[in-house]
Amino acid sequence: MKKNWFYRKSSIKKLYIYSAVFLGIVIITEYFITMHPHFKIESIFSFYAIFGFLSCVVLIFIAKILGFFIKRKDDYYDM
Repeated sequence: MKKNWFYRKSSIKKLYIYSAVFLGIVIITEYFITMHPHFKIESIFSFYAIFGFLSCVVLIFIAKILGFFIKRKDDYYDM
C-alpha cells in the first residue's frame, strides 16, 4: 500500500523546514514593522508568533481531550 505524501519521512522533513523558514520570516519582518501595542505584553518581541504557536498547542490539547469524551466504539453503527 502506497503511503500518502503527508506520511512520508521526506515530506515530513520538508514540512518542518518550511515551517521553520516561515516562522523565521515572520519574526524577521517584525524588525521592519512599527508596532502600536494596546497592552504592555504586546510590546514583547515576537509576541504574536509566540501567541499564535501557543494558541495552536492549546487547541490541539483541547481537541484531544474532547475526542476522548465523544469517541464511540468501532462497531457503533453495526447495531
